[in-house]
Amino acid sequence: METVTSKQKEYLEQPKERISGSEAIVRCLLAEGVEVLYGYPGGAIMPVYDELYKYEGKINHVLTRHEQCAAHAAQGYARISGKVGVAMATSGPGATNLITGIADAQIDSTPIVCITGQVPSHLLGSDAFQETDIVGISTPVTKWNHQITKASQIPEVIARAFYIARSGRPGPVLIDITKDAQFEEFDFQYKKCTGVRSYKPVPEIDENSITAAATLINSAKKPMIVWGQGVILGKAEEELKAVIEKTGIPSAWTILGASAIPTAHPLNVGMVGMHGNYAPNVLTNECDVLIAIGMRFDDRVTGKLDEYATQAKIVHFEIDPAEIDKNVKTDVAVLGDAKASLKKLVSLLNTNSHPDWLQKFKDLYTIEYDKVIKNDLHPTAKGLTMGEVLKEINSQTKGEAAIVTDVGQHQMIACRYADFNVSKSNITSGGLGTMGFALPAAIGAKMAAPEREVVAIIGDGGYQMTIQELGTIFQNKVPVKIVVLNNEFLGMVRQWQQLFFDKRYASTEMVNPNFVAIAQGYYIEAKKVTKRENLAAAVKEMIASDEPYFLEVCVEKENNVFPMVPSGASVSEIRLE
Repeated sequence: METVTSKQKEYLEQPKERISGSEAIVRCLLAEGVEVLYGYPGGAIMPVYDELYKYEGKINHVLTRHEQCAAHAAQGYARISGKVGVAMATSGPGATNLITGIADAQIDSTPIVCITGQVPSHLLGSDAFQETDIVGISTPVTKWNHQITKASQIPEVIARAFYIARSGRPGPVLIDITKDAQFEEFDFQYKKCTGVRSYKPVPEIDENSITAAATLINSAKKPMIVWGQGVILGKAEEELKAVIEKTGIPSAWTILGASAIPTAHPLNVGMVGMHGNYAPNVLTNECDVLIAIGMRFDDRVTGKLDEYATQAKIVHFEIDPAEIDKNVKTDVAVLGDAKASLKKLVSLLNTNSHPDWLQKFKDLYTIEYDKVIKNDLHPTAKGLTMGEVLKEINSQTKGEAAIVTDVGQHQMIACRYADFNVSKSNITSGGLGTMGFALPAAIGAKMAAPEREVVAIIGDGGYQMTIQELGTIFQNKVPVKIVVLNNEFLGMVRQWQQLFFDKRYASTEMVNPNFVAIAQGYYIEAKKVTKRENLAAAVKEMIASDEPYFLEVCVEKENNVFPMVPSGASVSEIRLE
C-alpha cells in the first residue's frame, strides 16, 4: 500500500474549489507526492509554468537543456527511487523531443508521467503553429496516453496516469493538454486512482503453477536461475535471495537485473547476454531447469532462439502475461507479482545444494579470467583499459555507488566489472540502447538519492549527444560524478567493424573537443588522465569532492569487449577473443 505524506494530504480529498486547469495540474502533481519535475517551457504549456512560479518551493522544476533529457532525467529519478518520474514539455517539437526518452522508458519498464501542452482545442487538426499529434505519435511507446480538452478532465486523467504508470509492470504515460483547458476554470477536487475498469495490473497467482514450479525445481540436477529487472521493480530482492540460498542454485542476471543480489554473493555467477560472462552463457545450454524471474528473454540474452536452452524445462515467473511464451516456450508459467510469487515458492522448495554443478561455473570462470578478465583489470600493456578504471572506482566507492551508464563498450565493461552491493545501483538504457542517456539520467538519480554517490560512466560518443546537460548540472548544483572513457571511437560499432567488416572503420573515428575545457566552461571541476600512475589519485579526488566533477580517462583506442556472442549465434558459441 502506497503511503500518503502530510504534504499530499493538503491536496487530497479537499472540498471543491474553483481554479484554473493549469493550477489544477500543479495541485494534482502535489497530491501525487511529486517533489521534482524536469522540463522545458514553451507557448502551449506556459500557463502551467506560470502556476509553477506561484508554487515555487513546493515543487522543484529543473530546467533541462533539451526535452529528451527531461525524460531521461525523470527515468533516472524513477529508477533509483522507485517513484514515478515526471517530465514536461510544450507542443510540437517540445513534445516530439520527449519521444526517445518515452520509448526508452517503455521498453525498460520505467514509470514516468510526461505532460505536454497542446494548441487550443479549436485549432486541433488545422496544422497550427507547433501542432503535432503527440497522442498518435506516442501511442506505440506509451503504456497509456490521453488528450485533455476540458479542464474538468484534468484531475481524473492525471490520477489515472500515475496509477497506470506505477502499477503492475510499470511504464510511461503521456498526457496532452490543450492550452484552453489550462486557462479554463472549473470546480477542482482530487481523488487518487485505485483501479481502472478492465485493467488488472497484477495477475492473481495460481497456486497450482507455484506447486508445479517447485516440483520441477526440487527434482532438478542442474538448475539455473536468470533474474531480471522484475525482481527490482517488484521489491523482491530478499525473496530472490531466500530462494537462491535455500536451493543452492547458481544464479545469473540480465543487464537490468544487476544489483538485485550483491555481486560477491557466492551463488551470483554473473551476467548473461551478448557480452555477459562465459559460464552462465555456455551453461544455459546445459542446465536441466531454467528458472526465469522477472525477465523477458530479450534477443541479447537468448542469442539464436531455436538453440536457446532447448534441453531445459523452462519456468517463467512474470507479471506481464504478454511476455509468457512470446520468445521462449515455457513449461510452467507463474503469473503474478515477483515478491508474492517467490514468497509462496520458497516454502515449497527443498533445502538443497549443487556443488558439482556450481563447480562447472567456477571452472568456466577461471577460463574467462585467464583469457579476458585478467587483461581487462590487470593489463600489462602501456595504455589504460576501461576495466581498470571500473576497478579503481569500485575500490574508491566500496561498491556502494549508483553507476549510471550510457550505451556502448563502456556500458558492457561497467556492467561486467562494477561491484553492486546495493539494489537499484545499475541505471542504464537496456532495451532501447539510447546513446546520450547517462548524463541526464545521472542528474535525476542524484536528485532522487542525494545521499548516494552517483557516478556516470560514459563513452566519448554518447557524451556528446547530451553534453549540454552540463548546464543543468551547473545551474542546479547537482554533485554528480562524470567519467568519460575516451577511446576516440564509437567503440562498440568499431568493434563490430573490426570483427565482421574487415576493419572498415566507416564513420566511427571521433575527432573530439577539449572535454576538460568544456566542463570548466560550465564551472565544473575537471581533470584528464592519460597515464596509469595518475588514475588512482584522480578517482580519489573525484569521489572526495562534494561538487560536480568531470574526469576524462583516455583509454586504449582499439580494445574490444569480450566475451561476445556474435549476432545470430547460439549463447554456447560465445567467443573469448
